[in-house]
Amino acid sequence: MAAFRRGCFGFSYAVNLVRFTRVLVRRQVNLRSTIRKNWISLSTLGALCAVPFTQQHDGLSHGALIRRASSLVTDSTNTFLSQTTLALVDSVTQYVKTIQALVTLHQHYVASASKLTPEEEESVWQVIIRQREEVSTLRKDFKRFESYWTMAINLSLLAVEAAFDAGADQAAVTARSSLQVSQSHVEQIRQLSLAAEKNLKDSNAENSQRIRLPAATEEGDIPDAYLRED
Repeated sequence: MAAFRRGCFGFSYAVNLVRFTRVLVRRQVNLRSTIRKNWISLSTLGALCAVPFTQQHDGLSHGALIRRASSLVTDSTNTFLSQTTLALVDSVTQYVKTIQALVTLHQHYVASASKLTPEEEESVWQVIIRQREEVSTLRKDFKRFESYWTMAINLSLLAVEAAFDAGADQAAVTARSSLQVSQSHVEQIRQLSLAAEKNLKDSNAENSQRIRLPAATEEGDIPDAYLRED
């Protein structure tokens, strides 16, 4: 019964510690909510129209048709860029939060491991392992979204150049504005991720070894040194 109570207390301790670290993370990470709002407004600047120009319309020259087509291209690339930017920002935001939660939890573990019962230490260590796995998964996700974002940037640059060459100046200006906003937001989020990764490396929270506690002596056990024959 005593072991069961210690196990329940250890689990409760770990749960409360995780809740505490989440509160700390929410206070530490303050990302701008205007990122999403800005991109929602940018994505509505141009109405998407996927109607291909398969034949020349009456009264429209080839140059006019090319300008219209280039405008459609910039609309499409703007949409692709906005979606990849939002995906990247959301992914890195979650990545940073998880890193900070792991670092905070690990710091508490190192500072208090010697004061914990074996059951408490086991519960906290299992939470740390799960946090490490989540950090690894989110790192892969954000790298994948970053590659999509890079492709979107390159496509947008080509679309801006094509729109300017075709004489679709307004479409080109809108696409260039979207590029600048995207690059600004991603630069902000990259600085946060770099700071979080540096903190993770300095704390060694992702690679540290488990602290081995001395085995607890059961009640009623007598060390061998005190055993003697009558």
